[in-house]
Amino acid sequence: MERILYYLLTGMRGGTNRIRIIRALLNRPRNANQLAEELDLNYKTVRHHLDMLEEHDIVTAYGESYGEMYFLTDEFEDHRDTFERIVEGTTT
Repeated sequence: MERILYYLLTGMRGGTNRIRIIRALLNRPRNANQLAEELDLNYKTVRHHLDMLEEHDIVTAYGESYGEMYFLTDEFEDHRDTFERIVEGTTT
């Protein structure tokens, strides 16, 4: 999981937005539209990042199409300290 997080957050474009999305989901689950509005990002951009995060078992979706709510996975929660360490390294 550490390698995946490094890859998603620092190894490619969009890492900053993925960090912002994860931070928002740490507070509470949201759907893609809520994330787009809260983070002032294009809806398609948010969907792209959510798809990447879901593909790598960082988030999971529950619900039906437009109203799908995104939650952080237990796998992510088990490695939350790694996420924090990586994020801290990107801001220093």
